[in-house]
Amino acid sequence: MVELPAFIAVETGDDGDLPLSIAWTLPDGRVKHTLIQPDDDWLDDEMVSLGAYSLEELTSMGVSPLDVIRELENDHFNATLYTAGVGDDEAALSRLFETYGLDPFVELAPAESLYAALAPGDWARARGELFGELGLEPLRPEEEIQVMLTLHQRLALDD
Repeated sequence: MVELPAFIAVETGDDGDLPLSIAWTLPDGRVKHTLIQPDDDWLDDEMVSLGAYSLEELTSMGVSPLDVIRELENDHFNATLYTAGVGDDEAALSRLFETYGLDPFVELAPAESLYAALAPGDWARARGELFGELGLEPLRPEEEIQVMLTLHQRLALDD
């Protein structure tokens, strides 16, 4: 069995740091995914973008940002998590943690850094092709995670 790195992906509103949905892997390859209830302070701006979600959908089906932090802490305290979009995911996670005055307890790293043998750009190309092959959308965190997991398993078999 291939040891799996921990992957994370965060879906944000159009402003890039409003976390709407989050997904990450568990050590056994399962994926945790949830919508995030927006904190009242996040909604002060009249122009806030909720992406493809309605406020009602996020409020009724999402979990509180604090519960997201607790779950992430239970699964990945002091861990490095690999992501396809470090800057965007860091901004969204920072917003989650800052809401409660907490320091992030995870570090993000680019997923392509796991594959030193690949030429620059090869991982991103393979990722893009895999989205098409699997018929998935890069904007959905749970689908982003599925692509990163599948790509990791393929690349690990090639080694």
